[in-house]
Amino acid sequence: MEMNPNRNLTQQVAHALGMGILQGKYTADKPFPSEAELSETFNVSRSATREAVKMLTAKGLLSSRPRQGIRILPDSQWNMFDPEVLGWILASGPSMELLRDFIQMRIAIEPEAAALAAAQPDSAEVAVIGEALQRMANAEEGLDDPLESDIAFHTGILLASQNRFFSQLRPFSATALRASIRHTNKLKGVAMASVKAHRKVYDAIRNGRAQQARTLMRGLIEEALQLIEERIAETA
Repeated sequence: MEMNPNRNLTQQVAHALGMGILQGKYTADKPFPSEAELSETFNVSRSATREAVKMLTAKGLLSSRPRQGIRILPDSQWNMFDPEVLGWILASGPSMELLRDFIQMRIAIEPEAAALAAAQPDSAEVAVIGEALQRMANAEEGLDDPLESDIAFHTGILLASQNRFFSQLRPFSATALRASIRHTNKLKGVAMASVKAHRKVYDAIRNGRAQQARTLMRGLIEEALQLIEERIAETA
């Protein structure tokens, strides 16, 4: 097991098992190793193994019951809003269908978040969106990271909505956007998102034009969805 200083022993075992499940090392049609076998495999204590299994059970990947042992659950039961679960999925190679599902969710949420942000245009959170937009402009000059500045813009809008549910989606959204933006930019044949298009969204928010912010944000995301759907149709 490769050691990561940013994770404790239990977290490292959970990470290795989670990635193993996503990469097909462990499958539902084969018996899952027992806690004793896992302890031996990873050279850790039974308590560390037990806690790792509990972590994956809480994330919906595993079920562990007396006399039934440990088994992998269907992906329909996985907690997709858990950034770590999503990270494992994306690291193992996201499907176009998964990216489509994510972008469809964005269409349901981000335009409304932009409209809510426009209702409070002078807030400190809206200023954060402006800072992210400046980072995107700097990235065009090679002075910032194109992907991270784009993510900061979109997560900033969730924060500026001042809706507690939208705000708590930021870690999940940032994780998914790292994969989604790379794919859609590649499909568009560009190195980074359009600063001009994002500036229009920010200007609408900053000037308190809620409906315009909603419409512009929806247009940004629908463009990405169309690219993904076209790719799915090409490979069908």
